[in-house]
Amino acid sequence: MSKITKVNTGSAFEEKGSYSRLVAVDNWIYVSNTAGRNPETKLISEDVLEQAKQVFANIETALAAVNSSLADVVMSRVFIQDPTDTNTVMEFIGQKFKGINPATTVTCPPLGSTVYKVELEVTAYRGAAQLELEHIKIA
Repeated sequence: MSKITKVNTGSAFEEKGSYSRLVAVDNWIYVSNTAGRNPETKLISEDVLEQAKQVFANIETALAAVNSSLADVVMSRVFIQDPTDTNTVMEFIGQKFKGINPATTVTCPPLGSTVYKVELEVTAYRGAAQLELEHIKIA
């Protein structure tokens, strides 16, 4: 029988917006767009790289709650407030996803507040890291 698991962090935004940080449907895992706010201190750095580091910490904590990890990520969507931060953010993301290489979308739209410099949404498949990998190069 299928199972749905919902993970909440206690964020006021989750409560106000009636959403979960993560929803897992069987082995499919959907992590909501995640900002770089520290969940304990509620603070957010003004530095884009520090925000990116906190974004990943927040996502990794959510994935761990359902026995998953970054290694299971198959899709990421990166939202960067200021296009001039794209190289800095993507270099860091490239380090975090080295060898995982999920499909990725990168865009620079306005975010919910100017305090947010980068946000990330991921889709994972629990156990993907253990599956047989076929790599096809077309160019």
